Amino acid sequence: MLIVLSGLPGSGKTTVARELVGRLSAVYLRIDAIEQALVSAKVLAGEVGSAGYEVAYALARSNLALGLTVVADCVNPLPVTREAWRAVASRVLEVEIVCSDVAEHRRRVELRTPDIPGHALPDWASVLRHDYAPWTTDRLVIDTAIVSANDAAQRIAEAARA
Repeated sequence: MLIVLSGLPGSGKTTVARELVGRLSAVYLRIDAIEQALVSAKVLAGEVGSAGYEVAYALARSNLALGLTVVADCVNPLPVTREAWRAVASRVLEVEIVCSDVAEHRRRVELRTPDIPGHALPDWASVLRHDYAPWTTDRLVIDTAIVSANDAAQRIAEAARA
């Protein structure tokens, strides 16, 4: 199964993903890490663009073909990226991670420190400007302002098993 955790930067995706991956012994694909590796390798002439997602789709397909569960951690902001993830696997659980408490979301964004060498974290203004289309398809919504990462991982794991 492919589990795609989507949401704005600072919403809690990575924190939830880490809990979930340990619970499911799943492969973890983090777009931030893939994109930073592409930037650091200096293999692209310009912006990363969709390259990080394309690499993640290929890695997900490879691991799913081995019978492994894959957890993808990404903003996944547009219908085109959401559809692309759906095309990767026959079983996909889409999860939107949100933080409904604006002050808490801002606090998280402003207090985060990079955990990927060379990765520049977005500031609050860039999170507010982020191109993030509203969802028009079914998905599991987890609000990290009211649910702990542990409880979120438990809910997602239960939904994956159902």
